[in-house]
Amino acid sequence: MISGLVKLFLFQALGELVSNFLIPFIPGPVIGLVLLLLFLLLARRLPSDIDGVGSAILQHLGLLFIPASVGVLLYLPILKANAWAVVGTLLISVVATITVTGGLLKLFAGEKRES
Repeated sequence: MISGLVKLFLFQALGELVSNFLIPFIPGPVIGLVLLLLFLLLARRLPSDIDGVGSAILQHLGLLFIPASVGVLLYLPILKANAWAVVGTLLISVVATITVTGGLLKLFAGEKRES
């Protein structure tokens, strides 16, 4: 399990290095995840040590919501003062996401049927 965790941290560190020196506008963890994905695609299998770490993290995923909940409670007066702006932004982003996702699905599904 330790070796899997070390591998994941190495990919994150590599992503941070790439972000700092080559592509500063993309966050390091995102680059690290892409590099990990490329590694897994090239390996064509999921190493058991990385699988073990991923399974352990997924079992405790609910703990990651605690900081977000604390943040909401801490900034509740600010959220109440800007409630309409927050609700409007959320609605617009949900509608835009559904529209773009549906359009892409229609585009790609349409191309697949015609072939």
